[in-house]
Amino acid sequence: MSAIYVHIPFCKQACYYCDFHFSTNNSLQEAMVNAICKEISLQKNYLPNNTLQTIYFGGGTPSLLTQVELAMTLDTIAKNFDIASDAEITLEANPDDLHLRKLEELKQVGVNRLSIGVQSFHEPHLKWANRAHHAQEAETCIKKAQDIGFDNITIDLMYAFPAENHQILEGDLEKAIAMNVPHISAYCLTIEPKTIFGNWQKKGKIKPVEEEFAAQQFEILAQTLVKNGFEHYEISNFAKPAYYSRHNTNYWKKGNYLGIGASAHSYNGHSRQYNISNNSLYIKALNQDNIPFEIEELTWENHINEYLMVSLRTMWGCDVQFLKEKYKYDILEDKKNYQKIIEYQQLGLLGIQEHTIILTFKGKLLADEISGNLFV
Repeated sequence: MSAIYVHIPFCKQACYYCDFHFSTNNSLQEAMVNAICKEISLQKNYLPNNTLQTIYFGGGTPSLLTQVELAMTLDTIAKNFDIASDAEITLEANPDDLHLRKLEELKQVGVNRLSIGVQSFHEPHLKWANRAHHAQEAETCIKKAQDIGFDNITIDLMYAFPAENHQILEGDLEKAIAMNVPHISAYCLTIEPKTIFGNWQKKGKIKPVEEEFAAQQFEILAQTLVKNGFEHYEISNFAKPAYYSRHNTNYWKKGNYLGIGASAHSYNGHSRQYNISNNSLYIKALNQDNIPFEIEELTWENHINEYLMVSLRTMWGCDVQFLKEKYKYDILEDKKNYQKIIEYQQLGLLGIQEHTIILTFKGKLLADEISGNLFV
């Protein structure tokens, strides 16, 4: 399977927790879209399979693109790649951008899946994190999107906000479930060093949420959503049947993808490619028909470790047969790792089902630690 990710590095304002590549100065937006289209043309032979099953506009805030800019980008993709007739075309959006006319424009250009950055329906949390939208806008835009025919909608929710108890999270979940969205991505608030929250923490203005509280919130979140018909198909992702993110699933199953735009990453089955994280330098290079990137050739160990890391986060787990066929590695014949697997199994952290290693719910809380300890 092949996919394209397009990074749009502009935002109205900086969320205090965000460490993605973005700029609040959108004066280069038109030039950036032109550069993105140039890169698409130059990268038309990157993917082993030219037929795209998914296209994903991420950011930043892709909903800041005009209809003309979005249409031009999709047209350029269509000129250089084959797009499957049932391709999933996702656009990340902030609720304050999704007024009725904008939603109609997105539908007209071919977007068929919306990823809406709600984060919380609790107004004080939105203000504290410096989100650009209000809680009411989140509810309103979801309803408008559904009314004009967007049935494939995912919303982002954030948990582990500082709070005295779990009532706010429970309220967020109740509202999301009532709005009948078929997919929810839920992320633990993490304070990264180079963010505003990171700076505040360094100065002692805020403290990180205790791990036990965050774990309790994750448990509430997962149990509530599963009880209401969602499948917990990846640690941070929950979907009603048939509404998995096909784009992200391609990442987790080691599929090929092309990343377009400043800071975007690509993978073609052999190496990873990293575009420069500087808007001006990216645009300047593309104006000269150059793509400013670095390549990392992946070793045998890299491939196996990456697969372990991402597969153990999913409900499909680590396919032992896939490792044997693709990389000539039998994890169950590796004495060191087999012993660790047995120990984790005895601790109730994982199970082995038909040659597949799958984390239990308890194990999901320690997914990164477990996969890291199984690296070759």
